[in-house]
Amino acid sequence: MKPIFIRLTALTLTLAALPAQATTLTGKNDSLKQEIELSINRALAFFKDKQDKGNGSWSLASEPAITGLVLSSFAAQPGRKPGAALPVEAEHGYHFLLENVKPDGGIYTTERANYNTAIALAALCQYPKPEYIRTIINARKFVIGQQNDFGVKGKADNAFDGGIGYGKPGENTPPHADMSNTHFALEALDYSKQIFAKKAAKADKKKDLDWPAVLKFVDRCQNRPASNDQPWASDDAKNFGGFVYEPGVSKAGEDKLPGGRVALRSYGSITSTGILNYFYAGVKPSDPRVQDALKWLGENFSVAQNPGMDQEGRFYYYLTLAKALTLGKINVLTAKDGVAIDWRDKLSRQLLNDQRANGSWQNDTSRWMESDPVLVTAYTVIALEHIYRAL
Repeated sequence: MKPIFIRLTALTLTLAALPAQATTLTGKNDSLKQEIELSINRALAFFKDKQDKGNGSWSLASEPAITGLVLSSFAAQPGRKPGAALPVEAEHGYHFLLENVKPDGGIYTTERANYNTAIALAALCQYPKPEYIRTIINARKFVIGQQNDFGVKGKADNAFDGGIGYGKPGENTPPHADMSNTHFALEALDYSKQIFAKKAAKADKKKDLDWPAVLKFVDRCQNRPASNDQPWASDDAKNFGGFVYEPGVSKAGEDKLPGGRVALRSYGSITSTGILNYFYAGVKPSDPRVQDALKWLGENFSVAQNPGMDQEGRFYYYLTLAKALTLGKINVLTAKDGVAIDWRDKLSRQLLNDQRANGSWQNDTSRWMESDPVLVTAYTVIALEHIYRAL
């Protein structure tokens, strides 16, 4: 018994040396991590049950992106060691993605070429088997090729220059790009950087995005006249610092201001996406553009709805919020009254409470396909996995 007594004594002394607040916080985080891990495991079991056993896809076979999101959920499962094998269902899902590789390098069926390719690419990069490397390299080239450059080449003379839309640039008529598709593209390219360390990819390093054009596009989606050169950008208190879907268009509508002016409404999911795009483009959290966006998020923070959109896009908001704040190592947001918001705790507990008996989540509002439990469960699992790693 003596060795056990010595170990317990040492542990007691170690804990006693820690500040009481730190010890309490550590215990709280450990408990929350356990709850999150159990919740994720239940969701992954739900995915296994919902897979199309014939072709390996989830939900819509015409949209490989949904399968890609599910596979990213499996690849980032807590406790999984890098390089460890995935369940047979996930292997079958990766085979489905490879079945949809096109001669141009994209991974799609007939529509939304960038959207599907970018999300599939991110999934492949999180489980990069040697036989996937050439597919990853070609898909990366394809995504880079989706960046808009209308008008004079190399000059951001169109509001949509630098951004990326659902499909190929030639299909964007009239010109189109949006914050969401741009975010999925930038994320996939960020994941694929790891492939550059491999010999097979060295010859493919030269081709890259026009990053100054990316930043110009992102600037043109923020309600911040100091950095947005578009005439619609508003500095009214309700919307300042937040983001809209694309230059001149907000899915949240508009506000009538005094003097006949109109402000496009900022909203939560796209403001989180805007911050995420800045981070992927190398902008630091201390940058005034990011700080103003974080201020808007804090003053409008909610886990019961997508701020500015009520229930529409609520789960996409959870996804982008968790990714953006985790990537930027933002531990707290600040509410309008100055109170610090522990967003990880609030968001994760909301998600844990909302999980259904079969392990899934679902939005009662169907806009943007959020009535599809497979899609929103994938969004939620990825959000929880980001929170888990941060804790």
